[in-house]
Parts: sequence; structure tokens; C-alpha cells
Amino acid sequence: MVYVLIKHIVEDFSKWKAGFDEHGSMRKESGSKGGMLFRTSDDPNSLAILFEWDTIENARKFTESPELKKKMEEVGVIRKPEIIFLDKIEDIPV
Repeated sequence: MVYVLIKHIVEDFSKWKAGFDEHGSMRKESGSKGGMLFRTSDDPNSLAILFEWDTIENARKFTESPELKKKMEEVGVIRKPEIIFLDKIEDIPV
């Protein structure tokens, strides 16, 4: 399984979240298996998303798509996102 970590700074979390939720079917069609949404404790507009993706090829295709870039502009992403592709090595026990 491939993981994609995306860091965003957005203008307004509520506006961004509504657009993000609307875009869910597009992510699923592109190979997303879901993920987790985080924000920093001191800034509600500083976000990190950890997605699971079916293949690295599909993850790259999605993150490089013009449609995603347009959607990010529409929902108020104010900086170029940081996108990191990850391969899981192991689970770490407590």
C-alpha cells in the first residue's frame, strides 16, 4: 500500500472542508482508499492529510492533475501543498 502525506495551508477551514468533502468521489475513483485529516494545535488552517492509495502511479496521477490544482484554488489553498509519497515499512508496537 502506498501512502501520500499532503500538507496544506488554507484561508478558511470550513470552506476548504466543504470542497474537500465534495471531491471525495474523485479521490476514490482515482485509487484513494481513505485516510486521516489532521490540523496543527495552534493553527486551524494548517492541515495535514495522510491518504492510503492503491498504487504510486495512481497517487502521482491524481496529485499532478489539473483538476486537483483547480479545486485547491477554488477552496482556498493559499500555498503550494507539500506532497510526500511514502511506502510503509512496518508497524511499530507500543
